[in-house]
Amino acid sequence: MSDCLFCRIVAGEIGSFRVYEDAAAFAFLDIAPAKPGHTLVVSKRHVPHALSDAAALAGLAPAITAVGGLLTERLSADGMNILSNVHGVAGQSVFHLHVHLIPRFAANPGVARMLVPDEGIDVAAIHARLVG
Repeated sequence: MSDCLFCRIVAGEIGSFRVYEDAAAFAFLDIAPAKPGHTLVVSKRHVPHALSDAAALAGLAPAITAVGGLLTERLSADGMNILSNVHGVAGQSVFHLHVHLIPRFAANPGVARMLVPDEGIDVAAIHARLVG
């Protein structure tokens, strides 16, 4: 879809901080991260959301596992929030299947704190740690 932001990122029309790619998924750092290393794993195929196509959602599982391992290893994360918003009322703002991986650290635990974005995250520096 030419008007879908994530389709354009997957196609390479819009740059991203890519950290992983396979046949079904493309993963890149969120440019407005909640926490350092906040990554989006998106379906390469345009699917509106996580509940619209079970096969597409299942196809993201290997990428979610691989990216979660990368974030844990390279950023020394102590945990991970994995979530997907479905429809605008739940917070979905790009209507293309994607899953958020949000690394968590012992110094800032809990779901409530996940919702308060950290300030001053240098996405380019984190990208260098992940792919360098």
